[in-house]
Order: sequence, then C-alpha cells, then structure tokens
Amino acid sequence: MSPRLLLADPHAASDALTFAGRTRALGDGAVRLRAAAGVLVMTSAPLAPRGLFDRTPTVLAMRMLQADPELECDLVVDASALDREDASSSALILPESAVSAPWAGVSPPRGSWEARGGLAASVLASRAQYGIAAVADAMPVDPGEDIVREVRAAIWGEPDDALGGLPLGAAFAAFALGFIGGEEAGRVLINGPWTRITLDRGHVVVRGPARVGMTDVRSTGSR
Repeated sequence: MSPRLLLADPHAASDALTFAGRTRALGDGAVRLRAAAGVLVMTSAPLAPRGLFDRTPTVLAMRMLQADPELECDLVVDASALDREDASSSALILPESAVSAPWAGVSPPRGSWEARGGLAASVLASRAQYGIAAVADAMPVDPGEDIVREVRAAIWGEPDDALGGLPLGAAFAAFALGFIGGEEAGRVLINGPWTRITLDRGHVVVRGPARVGMTDVRSTGSR
C-alpha cells in the first residue's frame, strides 16, 4: 500500500489537493509537506532561481491545514503525484519516492514576526495582472527556455512601489495560488530578511531586505 497522510477531514484533504493542483503548474512543481501538532504546512515555490546567474526571486507560497494530531513528517514530493482514493477520504496518497528541491533547504522562521502594515487584495491582484501582461508583451516569438526564464526573472524580480518594495512576483504568487479573495487586506510581517504577506487563504513569503514603509492595514469592506 502507498504511504498516506491523514488529515483532519475530507474537506482538508480536498483543500490540499487544490493547492497541489495549482502549484504543479508553477515553478518546479514540487511541494513540501511538514506536519506536527495537528497542522500540515504545504509549501511550494512559484518562483525560485535555477542556477547561479538566475535572477528569479525566491517566492514561497504556504497553505496550512488541520491534520491528524499524531502525524509528523517533513518531505518534498511531486505535487502532481498527490492523490486520494475518493471524495470521502481524509487521507492523501503519497508517491513512492520523494524529490529534491533546492528552495526547500531554507525554511522561513515560525515565530517572532513583526507587523509592518498591510496590502489590499485589490492591489495584489492588479499588480499580478500587470506583471502577467508585461511578461506576455516582452516574450519574443518562439522563445527558448533560457529567454523565458530571463524575461520572467526581470519582471517578477523587479521591486514594486505599490507593494512597498517587494518583488512583483509576490503578487503573482498570491494571485496564481488563489490566495486573493474578496476585499480583504493582507497583513505584512517581517522577521530579519524575511517578509510575509498573510491572507485568509494562505501566505506568501519572500526572502530579502526587510521591508519598511508599508501602508497600514485598513478595512475594505464587511467580512
């Protein structure tokens, strides 16, 4: 029998597969699964450099789900290989073997985050859509893989004033993973070189200079 991860209920299992399905088309398609104390943390890298001279920023996406209190694991698998037996199952079926992902070797801190204001979901969505259009416009006809990566690195790695200096790729990650919903304001937090945007549906984490000057979190509508 294939190894399994037991989550809290079928809804959590469905949520996990939704995250995996969205992330397998981004970056290297790998997902890190870390579970302890009843929580499964799923992490992927929608953007990450490949090679010494690749300027693509490392942008991580994280989704936290309730899991079996006895579940403990830390492994990286191919997101497309995750499955479950049927819609009523609370268990994820794992592939027979793990994969390696360079970005998984460095983990964001788990605590001691300091609030630094917020970003409206509408800003994240509009900057992501701007970046997607900019990438499409900058692509030549029939580009090779190297050209594709160079264009994406230049656009997604650019510090964006509307995002308080965070790379434009942070908005892309939140948009592509389905973290943006409604009129919420994402909280911005820092811990040393790490910056995190926390939304109701997930977290986007960027490693780089500490960000300052973010606008205050403000209410944008009823919740």
